[in-house]
Amino acid sequence: MRLEDYDTSERYTATVLMSERITSEQSEDEVRELELEFDRRDSTFEVGQSVGVLAPGDPAFGEHEHLRLYSVADLPEADATHQRIKICVKRCNYVDSYSGEEYRGVASNFLCDLGPGERLTLTGPYGMPFQVPQEQGANLILIGTGTGIAPFRTLVKHIYRNLPDWQGEVRLFYGAKSGLELLYMNDERDDFTQYYDRDTFEAIRALSPRPAWDAPIAWQAAMEERAEELLDMLDESKTYVYVAGLESIRDELDQVLATIMHSPEAWQQRKAELVAGGRWVELLY
Repeated sequence: MRLEDYDTSERYTATVLMSERITSEQSEDEVRELELEFDRRDSTFEVGQSVGVLAPGDPAFGEHEHLRLYSVADLPEADATHQRIKICVKRCNYVDSYSGEEYRGVASNFLCDLGPGERLTLTGPYGMPFQVPQEQGANLILIGTGTGIAPFRTLVKHIYRNLPDWQGEVRLFYGAKSGLELLYMNDERDDFTQYYDRDTFEAIRALSPRPAWDAPIAWQAAMEERAEELLDMLDESKTYVYVAGLESIRDELDQVLATIMHSPEAWQQRKAELVAGGRWVELLY
């Protein structure tokens, strides 16, 4: 679904309660977590949904406003009158492939520049791509890069805080060029450590072996170490695979999983079965 196809007619105003950098100062990437508050009567969020941010557009390009979607990065909170959500935003700049000029990302820079007390326009909520399976014995294989970790942070927190009878295995594969790029698994914020004592949970880092050389994320090394376990999980009808991050991750995972299964054809057949059953879901950008 294209951004221009989303219904933005229902709008509401939110106030920034907090904006905090969650990558270290040594990291080239500035990623911030923003906490937003708005009247509860305006909209109610659920785990797995996204919010639309309507940033001011650039009149020079004939754009009055600029829509971008952000996954809710924590469990929504509410009292009698207000609701609060958190989003995870990476400050982005883009180089025009034709002119070579560098441009500031409209929505990301708008959000990263906001401070406590400032206001913005939201729309949504939208979609629930990563739903919690009804069966609490279901297995989850979560695979993400960059800010794609945000919906998984919410999903994992919901499972272990609100579903005490959860019995399924949860494996989180998080890819990055270096440890400095990991979110919610770094010195600034390490949310996932609170689940390390759960028998059903494991977080696996897939880090580039040569971050300074712009080497690819080491999906193959991370997954081949657990090939037997992954194959056993993929053989079970109660296993769901959720993928979030850059679009390039799709081909990279196909190559790795085809290698693990020793056959591209066998993997494509298995993946088609997962997709048809709603057990392979992607949120890519």
